Amino acid sequence: MKRFLSYHFLGILLAVTNFFFQNANKSLLLGIKNREIILIRNYIMKIKLTLLAFFAVCTMTVSAQSDYKNSIGIRLGSGYYDAVAVAFKTFISQPGALEFDLGFRPYSGWAKRTNLSFSGAYQHHFPIGDIAGFKWFVGGGVVLSNTFSDVDDVDGFNAGIYPTGGVDYKLKNAPFAFSADIRPTIHIVNGSDFRGRENFYANGGVTARYTF
Repeated sequence: MKRFLSYHFLGILLAVTNFFFQNANKSLLLGIKNREIILIRNYIMKIKLTLLAFFAVCTMTVSAQSDYKNSIGIRLGSGYYDAVAVAFKTFISQPGALEFDLGFRPYSGWAKRTNLSFSGAYQHHFPIGDIAGFKWFVGGGVVLSNTFSDVDDVDGFNAGIYPTGGVDYKLKNAPFAFSADIRPTIHIVNGSDFRGRENFYANGGVTARYTF
């Protein structure tokens, strides 16, 4: 019964993640040329397939070890401000952890630019059934980013807040942890005029980290 509930939760999380990816896809396509549309669609599809593979592995796993204090690795995201990030996670209590990400995302086209971001979030973890090392979490965080460009309309400082939710899995016999999360971000400061100062950005990602 517990395992059934775990799988049911994963199905809901995957459906929600897919919803945010669809909205991210629609918003990213506005004002972008055909060639870049194809590249963005391919990029989002790759992340969605990675998420599907991650959830498949998780649901087939029957046991794992969850105890680790710190971890560092790489997060691949779909956000406007971070496509790739260095991710550091540390547990400050048995259920509570802090995650910090330093990310960037380059853009080409009519307005070449590079986004550099720093985010921090609190995550509260809950066990999924009796599967050791496999947990789901909820929390919230903030993100600070800056868009660097020679085009004034897309250059500027941004700050946002976001709720977050996802799953975290620690391998049993290896010092590695994997997670998937969603971060629908609302910008309270938007220094860029790109897409008319749009204040909502869908964001989802997957992370692989070394634990110590």
